[in-house]
Amino acid sequence: MEPLPELYAVFQGEVATVTEYGAFIKIPGCRKQGLVHKTHMSSCRVDKPSEMVDVGDKVWVKVIGKEMKDDKLKLSLSMKVVNQGTGKDLDPNNVSLDQDERKKRTFRDYTSQKITLEAVLNTVCKKCGCKGHFAKECFMQPGGTKYSLIPEEEEEGAATAELEKNKKTSLTDDSSKKRKK
Repeated sequence: MEPLPELYAVFQGEVATVTEYGAFIKIPGCRKQGLVHKTHMSSCRVDKPSEMVDVGDKVWVKVIGKEMKDDKLKLSLSMKVVNQGTGKDLDPNNVSLDQDERKKRTFRDYTSQKITLEAVLNTVCKKCGCKGHFAKECFMQPGGTKYSLIPEEEEEGAATAELEKNKKTSLTDDSSKKRKK
C-alpha cells in the first residue's frame, strides 16, 4: 500500500485538475489525489477555482479529512490554513477547521409546527367601528368602504348571515322601486 499523509499533515502538491467546485492535488510519493474544495482555497470567497490555480501549479495543502466511500479513500485538503509562500501551518491547533465545521448549517423541518399570531388590539375604532385598531390608524375614507382585520370565526358566521339578509332586502327594495315607476 502506498504511504498516505497523516491527518493534519502539511505537504506541497501539484494541481492535477481544476473543476467548478475545486481542484484535485497530486500527493507526492503516491498515485492518489486529494480535493481542495473552493471553500478551502482561500479565506475569501472563491467563485471560480480556475482563477486561483492552474493545472501544474505547486501549492501547499493540509490534510483536513479522510473518508472511506465505496472502498475508496477520499482525502479532503485545505489551502487556506497553510501559508502558500513558506508552507507554514497557519492553524496548528485546527481551531479554524473546528469553527468551519460548526458553521455548517443543519436545516430542520418546521413545516409541522403551526404558528399562531394573536396580536390583535382589544379596541374598537371610533371612526369606522371595527375591532383591532385606533381611529388615528384607520384607513377608512369618509363615506367609503369599511375595512377590518380578518374577522374571528364566530363573527364571520354572523357577518355572512347579515350579508345575505342585506342582499335579500336590497333585492326586494329594488323590485318595489321598479313597480312604483
